[in-house]
Amino acid sequence: MKSFRLLLILSALASVGVAARAADSAVKLTRLDDRVRVEVGGQLFTEYIFKGASRPYCYPILAPDGMPLTRDFPMKATPGEDVDHKHHRALMFAHSDVNKIDFWNEGTSGTKFPKGNTVHDGLVETSSGKVGVIRTKNRWESPDGKLIATDETTLRFRAAGDTRMIDYEVTIHATPAAPLVMGDNKDGTMAIRVPQWMTLPHKNQVSAGAGHIVTAKGDRDAKAWGTRADWCDYFAEKNGKTYGIALFDHPQNLRHPTWWMARDYGLFTANPFGQHDFEGTKEKPLPANIGDHTIPAGGTLTLKYRFYFHSGDEQAGQVAARYAEYAAGK
Repeated sequence: MKSFRLLLILSALASVGVAARAADSAVKLTRLDDRVRVEVGGQLFTEYIFKGASRPYCYPILAPDGMPLTRDFPMKATPGEDVDHKHHRALMFAHSDVNKIDFWNEGTSGTKFPKGNTVHDGLVETSSGKVGVIRTKNRWESPDGKLIATDETTLRFRAAGDTRMIDYEVTIHATPAAPLVMGDNKDGTMAIRVPQWMTLPHKNQVSAGAGHIVTAKGDRDAKAWGTRADWCDYFAEKNGKTYGIALFDHPQNLRHPTWWMARDYGLFTANPFGQHDFEGTKEKPLPANIGDHTIPAGGTLTLKYRFYFHSGDEQAGQVAARYAEYAAGK
């Protein structure tokens, strides 16, 4: 009888443990007027902000222990941060040449193209649970309000132990009236701006970072820029702990494996449209439009990515194994 009671107690404790772990990884979404708040186990993970800027973006991104994993500027002023590129809003999707409208840069920076706006057009779904889901629609408009394109975007949020994931899927729709040309330019497309302490040492920096970059093919730090690989990881140590951000390119994406615009100052992007910038050289220049991709009138292009926030470097974080799971549909 005592053995039976002990077995019941152990079984109950195990059930409590399973329930606690499930609660710790549960994702709760809360709709607000200008954003969707994303919490994991009752703690803020990020917010999807869709008003007040030239495009929607996710900010902040917080590790399970509360460590910020994106730069604060331009959302707020933080001492010790670089204040370059005010359009680098934490985690975002944008491109610099869409029918010769620039949806990446702002003001007079970057290209000479007119600067467009990605305008929130409604939330289709927000659902909580083991996987939190946001489905939303956007209008891509020129400065005078002309419709250039639309998109349907789905973000999925997951947590497991000390890791967090965001799956970001965008389907771009060309209007029925005209084809849509995603132009060859290095500025874009699926992007995150890492915090100052995660950057590599770089010129014009306010304070030095101690980060590193590595790709699936083993290109490291400055050598990673402009190369192609299944994934790229950016990591650094802070207060005795190493934090990492990996970005995965889905095998079904256009021109997989993608090119990586991984900058020492903290910009980190997957860009399938920048071939002439990434592969051309002064000695062997490429045609300026070699990387253009045309979506026919009324047609679509879908791009899928995963952000994997982990502890340790790419080895400790098992980035290659986690990418293999993503590629297999997990």
